[in-house]
Amino acid sequence: MRADRVFAYGAAAGLLGDLLLGDPRRGHPVAAFGRAAAAVERVLWRDDRAWGAVHTAVCAGGAVAAGALAARVVRPSPAASVALTGAATWAVVGGTSLAREARVIGRALEAGDIEGARARLPHLCGRDPQALDADGIARAVVESVAENTSDAVVGALVWGAVGGVPGLLGFRAVNTLDAMVGHRSPKYRRYGWASARLDDLAGWPGARLTAVLAAVAGSDPRGAVRAWRADAAKHPSPNAGPVEASFAGALGVRLGGTLSYGGRVEHRPVLNTDGRAVGTHDVERAVRLSKRVGLLALGVCVAARLIAKGRTS
Repeated sequence: MRADRVFAYGAAAGLLGDLLLGDPRRGHPVAAFGRAAAAVERVLWRDDRAWGAVHTAVCAGGAVAAGALAARVVRPSPAASVALTGAATWAVVGGTSLAREARVIGRALEAGDIEGARARLPHLCGRDPQALDADGIARAVVESVAENTSDAVVGALVWGAVGGVPGLLGFRAVNTLDAMVGHRSPKYRRYGWASARLDDLAGWPGARLTAVLAAVAGSDPRGAVRAWRADAAKHPSPNAGPVEASFAGALGVRLGGTLSYGGRVEHRPVLNTDGRAVGTHDVERAVRLSKRVGLLALGVCVAARLIAKGRTS
């Protein structure tokens, strides 16, 4: 079976597995990778960019190599190749868990349970929940759904289309390393620099595709494009900016503004200044948009892989 068809069948099966089952309850491969990366960090950590780059190369390179070895072992069997691609896709995408966590918070907000929503918010993002009212929590959820649609779904599919199983595992490894060491804390400002920059590079194509598909799938395509063009570059993240701006325009809401991470207050620019304030009901709207974007991304990535293969054959 041709590699493009292996990816098409495997990615569709993996996305279906995520839709039906969500993340594995125990023994999640990403959690296992995180433990391994933490063990490597304990050996290598120095307050130095070069040592951080070695950490990134060892961990991300190891994930890519493991994926390449596994793909090579099963290559003689089309069924095993599809199964491996499906399993890898299921392991690295997280759209269903993202939607589930967002909806739990949304239901708590709708029931007036602000404390319950605050308690659940750290399962979804790193905001300081105690400083947020209901609308602030809803905005945090919508922003997290937007950003994680790119990180947890679309970006993985893009790199799966480019590199098969090694691409899927490599992207998730890079994204996980950024979450572990890529933030700007005193401990990781230098050591995590390589992981953060590599994550920016790996996330670039998926973020732009997510922004395009949010415009296509949202209720206001022109508003999404307008917000993307006007406001994305103002965001401190080169990848979250286009995604959040496009989601904001597609949903007709304002995102950005003042937020707090770990006791540190940030004043980010407002995205889609013509939109209205985020309300509790927008959580479900954002989740539905995220699901549409994920399905469209699967179609786009599969089609691109098939077309590319057809041109080279």
